[in-house]
Amino acid sequence: MQLSLLGGLAWRFATLSLVAIGGANAVVPELHRHAVEVARWMSDAEFASLFAIAQAAPGPNVLIVTLIGWRVAGIPGALVATAAMIVPSSLLTFWGFRAWKRLEGRPWRAAVQNGLAPLTVGRVAASGYLLAAAADVGLTTSAVTVATAALSYFTKLNPLWVFGIAAGLGVTLGP
Repeated sequence: MQLSLLGGLAWRFATLSLVAIGGANAVVPELHRHAVEVARWMSDAEFASLFAIAQAAPGPNVLIVTLIGWRVAGIPGALVATAAMIVPSSLLTFWGFRAWKRLEGRPWRAAVQNGLAPLTVGRVAASGYLLAAAADVGLTTSAVTVATAALSYFTKLNPLWVFGIAAGLGVTLGP
């Protein structure tokens, strides 16, 4: 059982690592879909909590994968999930960058590069929407989320101040 579970974690995260253009946050909707809806390893609220912990901790945003692996299969799960998410994409990046440098000056290279930017932004925006939907359990939390997003988008306030205010409101008002 443990070996098949670890193998499943390795396969899931290795395949996701190859499409995580923009980092692990770009595949959060698929991580959520698999962990919550398909495999039923955790609830929406547990997933949102693990994501919050991963973002609050210092280090790369790939920590969400480590926490999911840990939640599913303990320390071996954390190690397998992390390695599966990092190794394939690192190898792809290494070899891809070498090929990309050789193609410098080709006209279609800029088009591909410019096309990847909106793809990454869209995937990260989908991640934000999914996490907000999982964390917003009431009218108050939904209002705080909408206000935070609006302030971050329409003002020149540093997003850290906006998120700090939102966190304070969340603690004060509760769900």
